[in-house]
Amino acid sequence: MDGAVQGKVSIFSWLNENFEKIFMVAGILAITLFITWQVVYRYIITQFIERAGAAVWTEELSRYIFIWISYLALSVAIKKRSSIRVDIIYDKLPERLQAISWIVVETLFLVLTLVIAYFGYGQIERLLTYPQYTTALRIPFLIPYLILPFGFGLMALRLLQRIYGQIRVCGLLDSLIGLGVTLIILSPWYFVDYMDPLPVLFGYFALLCVIGVPIAISLGLATLSTIICSQTLPIEYMAQVCFTSIDSFPIMAIPFFIAAGEYMGAGGLSKRLLALADEIVGGLYGGIGLTAVVTCMFFGAISGSGPATVAAIGALTIPAMVERGYDKFFAAALVAAAGCVGVMIPPSNPFVVYGVSAQVSIGDLFLSGIVPGLMTGGVLMLYCYFYARKKGWRGEQKTRSMASLGNAAWEAKWALVVPIIVLGGIYGGVMTPTEAAAVAAFYGLIVGIFLYREMDFKQVCASCVTACETSSIIIVLMAMATLFGNIMTIEDVPGTIARWMLSITESKFIILLLINILLLIVGVFMEALAAIVILTPILLPVVTGVGVSPLHFGVIMVVNLAIGFLTPPVGVNLFVASGVAQAKIERIAVAVLPMILLMLLVLAIITYCPSVPLMLVS
Repeated sequence: MDGAVQGKVSIFSWLNENFEKIFMVAGILAITLFITWQVVYRYIITQFIERAGAAVWTEELSRYIFIWISYLALSVAIKKRSSIRVDIIYDKLPERLQAISWIVVETLFLVLTLVIAYFGYGQIERLLTYPQYTTALRIPFLIPYLILPFGFGLMALRLLQRIYGQIRVCGLLDSLIGLGVTLIILSPWYFVDYMDPLPVLFGYFALLCVIGVPIAISLGLATLSTIICSQTLPIEYMAQVCFTSIDSFPIMAIPFFIAAGEYMGAGGLSKRLLALADEIVGGLYGGIGLTAVVTCMFFGAISGSGPATVAAIGALTIPAMVERGYDKFFAAALVAAAGCVGVMIPPSNPFVVYGVSAQVSIGDLFLSGIVPGLMTGGVLMLYCYFYARKKGWRGEQKTRSMASLGNAAWEAKWALVVPIIVLGGIYGGVMTPTEAAAVAAFYGLIVGIFLYREMDFKQVCASCVTACETSSIIIVLMAMATLFGNIMTIEDVPGTIARWMLSITESKFIILLLINILLLIVGVFMEALAAIVILTPILLPVVTGVGVSPLHFGVIMVVNLAIGFLTPPVGVNLFVASGVAQAKIERIAVAVLPMILLMLLVLAIITYCPSVPLMLVS
């Protein structure tokens, strides 16, 4: 009897830990296969079967699965407390206040999830009364919309579990203090009949960010507060926008690119690219450092993620540099800086987010990022070379020849095909960015499992979960930013700021200088993707007003915010490099300063010489 009870408890514990992950793994693999099939069907099947028609169901079904796994993955992020947030104040608090702050943060998060779950259920009731069906598969809209009450209800459950655990850590008194602070923050909802929308919107957003609420949730709660205090929109609108804002085929490129990087990294890509880069530049002064930069450029052309590049390449190159006598802090700083190239050279998740936000061609943005990425990689390599020469750090002395280079290139051949698939597919007009990303992810699976044979079932599942979790944080951020942006549009915030800046000066040079300074400051405190979705609708009217194209501005914004990956307290590349090198982040931040100055020089060139970043765009 006891054994049966124990078995039930262990099954319950396993489900509690892995319930969402089952859907995430199945979902990301399914949509990868569906979109890959869409491409194969269009270009191969239709060539052999007359009247084959179009596989329109693949895109429709994939979009709805994508929405489901994005919100389910957020539940996993809640359990791990992995989110994009500003934690400057949090880091300086004593341990007791840090524990209390989690009560405040997670209770506020819970309020938002309960509101969206409640009004999401209202959407279900409406669809039960007035049934609607999808275009291709004639699925009742009720089914995809179930994610609102189900997904946000599950988030609420996970938050309650976290809050309960935190109450046990804090004790009754501190928990009551945390709940009291939460009630004070929300008190205007009950005691104020009407407030002007903009002070509520920006006031709540700033307050919530400062106290450590995840930026996406801060956006959602600030919008909810404005709706309650200012009656700007119906509150039911929030649940609907949480669905419609991410029901977008272009946005699906984000999880696919992240998945491709995860699959190829787990499948043995990194060490093969490293061996190839070592053959190219490893014999020079600073050889292993130069190798690290080149490998980051290769890997960035697959993963599209700065932190992922630092983690994958840094784990191999930083210990190797230290072993060869390099300063540990220089080694970590160099890899952290080189990781920034990963968001410039296509594919690039920030370019995807900007393209969706600004309605600019993602393919053109990818092309425009190539030159800035190569320039940044070039200046970092030059700095590494001369600094290593000054210190006497030589590359590994071994025989390098055309034969050894050919062997290394042959070993890395399957990895080198990925950029060809992505860029060739997009610019050859064969695939959309989302289709290219899905095919790259599918190819990464095949390479890792069958060609390199370094991925097993467990690693595949872990890579799928990581890809879903990482992308879900970005996707939810975009959904909440849409809500926030709609309030700003109603109140004409972008137009007001544009008119104000243009009233000060109409000089393109000065306005671009001011915007660059603003973005550099924002990059110090806010993660790049969050800054893009919040600031694009505000700043785009300003720059277009002085004749800057949205395409050029996208490059300026992404390169600018990429520097934010290196600036504490939100410099995620620094944090990753610090963890890999087991080195103090303060020392790494000092070592990276000359590299930041060189990147600022690249930023100045691409800002004031638009022909440089746009030279590849027809």
